[in-house]
Amino acid sequence: MRIVIAGGHGQIALRLERLLSARGDEVAGIIRRSEQAGDLREAGAEPLVCDLESATVEEVAALLEGADAAVFAAGAGPGSTAGRKDTVDRGAAVLFADAAEAAGVRRYLVVSSMGADPAHQGDDIFDAYLRAKGEADASVRSRPGLDWTILRPGMLTDDAGTGLVRLEASTGRGPVPRDDVAAVLAELVDTPATAGLTLELVSGSAPVSVAVKSIAGN
Repeated sequence: MRIVIAGGHGQIALRLERLLSARGDEVAGIIRRSEQAGDLREAGAEPLVCDLESATVEEVAALLEGADAAVFAAGAGPGSTAGRKDTVDRGAAVLFADAAEAAGVRRYLVVSSMGADPAHQGDDIFDAYLRAKGEADASVRSRPGLDWTILRPGMLTDDAGTGLVRLEASTGRGPVPRDDVAAVLAELVDTPATAGLTLELVSGSAPVSVAVKSIAGN
């Protein structure tokens, strides 16, 4: 499979790139800065330099041509303004979905956030982030041209992954290592039966493959 990841230099994305390339997939990551390219190559991914805040749908669709799946894992990141939450966490996510549809890439995964909601109230930066992610998720859900799955992890940690998770429509809050988020994404790419699902993810007791197969069978 050829898989293109938006936000290719992110902490989850780099982990996912290593997993996918190690199992033999062809992986490309979209990055904003060319100096990040070496990290992607080290992870086994082809770097594609493109600023999703200023690119056109046509430009991004060209990067997605021939892909079997697309993963949106970009984010404005900690310390960014409410404005950038809107232009990246919402705007770039909508643009990437537009581009996937234009390129005919049906399998589409989103790394969202637990609590994402367009109607979320509050004036803090994190409130703006949850609204932006919620609006992006709502846009993706409205697209019949995409076989989408939205993944909403709990509190992300840099602990070593355990390979044991809880993956459900609603899990309640809890931590989850980025390693395990990447492992779940890698499994979801290969599980089109999860299309149309919005899933929450925290650490748990089920092996990743079992958790994904279980939710796909429900």
